[in-house]
Parts: sequence; structure tokens; C-alpha cells
Amino acid sequence: MSEVTTINAQSILDKLKAKFGEEIFDSSEPYNLLTFSTTKESIVDVIKFLYEDQELKFTYLTDLCGIHYPDQELQLGVIYHLHSLTKNIRVRIKVFLPLTSPRIPTMTTVFPGANWMERETYDFFGIIFEGHPDLRRILNVDDMVAFPMRKEFPLEDPNRTDKNDEYFGR
Repeated sequence: MSEVTTINAQSILDKLKAKFGEEIFDSSEPYNLLTFSTTKESIVDVIKFLYEDQELKFTYLTDLCGIHYPDQELQLGVIYHLHSLTKNIRVRIKVFLPLTSPRIPTMTTVFPGANWMERETYDFFGIIFEGHPDLRRILNVDDMVAFPMRKEFPLEDPNRTDKNDEYFGR
């Protein structure tokens, strides 16, 4: 009789900590979704491990996106969502970067489909994916100098003259 192992958040975390130790940190499970952080130096190895592990098989990159927390020391971040289709379980991985040097290795070496997601993250947050085959803007105009999803710009143009704030109770 073969032994059936149950894959859950704790068993995934245990495997990761056994392999990567202190490089896996800030783990939690909001809404039953295993979430943890790692470093930019380890992210490719962590995701390759999750992808190649014969028990886990996280072979689907659901999403890759950027975030900006201006009040944190490491202000910018990249979030990866992976899905194991055979085990029907998901994980969220966070990597935080300094605003002065927002660089992280590309994930196109593991998931070729990360190409456009990384371009979009670069376009809106200015995060540079080192080794990306074609890192350029994808939705905004090429000569745009700002990264519009960063929280360092005002929500409205202060020079706007076509709007009367009295209509909006201001």
C-alpha cells in the first residue's frame, strides 16, 4: 500500500525552510493562502524549486505584479502567485526592493509567460528585471519619465482649470 502525503501550507513551508533556511521569512496564511517573503538573490532558486519539486509541482505562474509602500524601508516589491494544478494549492511570494535600486532577476528563465507581466511591472513601477529579453514599456508611451503606479505623485493635476472643486464639496 502506497503512502499518501497531504500537501498543505505547513508542509510546503517546511520543505522550503529545509532547503532555503533563513531565506524564507515573514510567512503567514491570510485567507488560507500561504504567503512568505524571500530575497531578490534567492527568488529564482525558490521558484525553480517549487516548479521542479515532483511532489509540489507549482508549474503555473498565475500573476506577477509590483507594489509600492512609501512608508517602508524597502519601498518597492514584486509579488508572485504560483499555482500547483495537480495539488490545487496556491502560494504568494513577496520580494521587497529599495527605491534607489529596484532590480530583480527575471523570471522568464522559469516561466516564459512572465515576459509581459514583467514588462507591465516595469512600465508602472520602474522595477528592472535583469536578464529580461525585451524590457521596455508595454502600455504607457515610450518617452514617459514617470512610473504612474508609484505613490509619489499627486492623484490629480494641481494645474487643472477645467474642474470646479465646489461641485465636489471641497
